[in-house]
Amino acid sequence: MTTRTRILTGITTTGTPHLGNYAGAIRPAILASRDSNADSFYFLADYHALIKCDDPLRIQRSRLEIAATWLAGGLDVDRVTFYRQSDIPEIPELTWLLTCVAAKGLLNRAHAYKASVDKNVETGEDPDAGITMGLYSYPVLMAADILMFNAHKVPVGRDQIQHVEMARDIGQRFNHLFGQGQEFFVMPEALIEESVATLPGLDGRKMSKSYDNTIPLFTSAKDMKDAISRIVTDSRAPGEAKDPDNSHLFTLYQAFATTEQAAGFRDELLGGLGWGEAKNRLFQLLDAELGEKRERYHELISRPADLEDILQAGAQKARKVATPFLAQLREAVGLRSFVSQVQVAETGKKKAAKAARFVSFREDDSFRFRLLAADGEQLLLSRNFADGKAAGVVTKQLQSGQDLDIRSEARAFSVWLDGACVADSPEFADEAARDAAIEALRVALTPLQD
Repeated sequence: MTTRTRILTGITTTGTPHLGNYAGAIRPAILASRDSNADSFYFLADYHALIKCDDPLRIQRSRLEIAATWLAGGLDVDRVTFYRQSDIPEIPELTWLLTCVAAKGLLNRAHAYKASVDKNVETGEDPDAGITMGLYSYPVLMAADILMFNAHKVPVGRDQIQHVEMARDIGQRFNHLFGQGQEFFVMPEALIEESVATLPGLDGRKMSKSYDNTIPLFTSAKDMKDAISRIVTDSRAPGEAKDPDNSHLFTLYQAFATTEQAAGFRDELLGGLGWGEAKNRLFQLLDAELGEKRERYHELISRPADLEDILQAGAQKARKVATPFLAQLREAVGLRSFVSQVQVAETGKKKAAKAARFVSFREDDSFRFRLLAADGEQLLLSRNFADGKAAGVVTKQLQSGQDLDIRSEARAFSVWLDGACVADSPEFADEAARDAAIEALRVALTPLQD
């Protein structure tokens, strides 16, 4: 059986989507989601938006526009998990758990924070002027986004690689402190797509809302044509050869054209095509590419209730992963019920035991196993074995149906085979909880003998 690769991508909801967002992030993500080996998680990063924007109406509008953009672009919500960050309450809770293990020195090195400090110093301001805890701890929230769903691959631009590396550092720290041999978090990898376009804006700089040089993705055909007419070009007249490799207009054309179309356009520019006609060709290309998507986008914008239903369904799908996983993490750090979670199933032993399982792992130079109950509660942790075969022999004996030699020791107990201790329980709140756990152990193992 092939393991599907889990891919996670988010877009911050601080503005209207533009051509750069589409070509650089949304379009390649939609194409990647059609891979049968991909398990894709796409989200609206609206908590992140609060770091950059304090205009509630702008954030509200942007969430609607970006959700509609994904769907108009062809995202199949039946194939992916599509949700709003703010609809997953487990994410901020995980953020706090990770904050408690994240080193301040690590966050001090975050590029965005350092850039803000450096800018303040250059202008003679206090180094921390205007810097919020949201900006400072932004990498921890991003780590929670990634680690909540144990993403294997995170498509990012080169300026975001550090955040994926920080997520790895924080996840490793948590595993080390609380894993007890279990790796809660998969270590994510930054996925850099060299072929993904970074588009120039109207003035030649990177297309960005910050530079006010964007071409809105689903603006009207007239407004798009007007925007294209403002693209900066050199002063070469019609009939003079143009340099496609240094033309922002050609870069935009190439991002939406087929290989054959781009080659033909290059030849025409080298042959002296005028800039006015070249801009018209770009408009025609974009209008053909985006015309139907534009209609679909505006149709979706006019039906916000439908978008809400889609996102709520996506949140339910995401929480089926997040809720039980966070329960494991809460248990790991000690946020447990005062009443033992190890309960004897009233519905019968067989049903309870079906979910009981042995989990083997290697620790240093030895082999060990855990016995987990139906709800994930650890019932036993084995002693060390020289090799995996020896550990396997013991697990088979425990499932063989022979009477268990269980020895109580204060608020814990141990299991013995052939006069040797092979496994120990965790320590419980009191002797009553210990006794309940012993009974749960018997229940868990009995059906395995059937």
